[in-house]
Amino acid sequence: QVQLVESGGGLVQAGGSLTLSCAVSGSMFNYYILAWYRQSPGTQRDMVATITPGGTTTYGGSVKGRFTISRDAMKKTVQLQMSSLELDDTAVYYCKAARPGGLPYWGQGTQVTVSS
Repeated sequence: QVQLVESGGGLVQAGGSLTLSCAVSGSMFNYYILAWYRQSPGTQRDMVATITPGGTTTYGGSVKGRFTISRDAMKKTVQLQMSSLELDDTAVYYCKAARPGGLPYWGQGTQVTVSS
């Protein structure tokens, strides 16, 4: 059973920075497309950023230029560096791992709250 455990969430002022981390268990880390999603109350879960096994990244439109996703094969972690945080970035952030065409695995989520 693959487990994903997020950490690093918290309260931050607008304009500040925060880094989320997600530890991925198991032996298939190098084969996963890794991603961060976020969800606010009453809204759907939206993609924030993805990174392929080869390191190709994609970002949701609202975070481009502010967020950076990275992966560390040795530590089996995926990170999301967030800067210039805005009130609208407040959400529960989820880590996701999936092989192409495979079932996704999700973490339990970590709360990020941006205050004015």
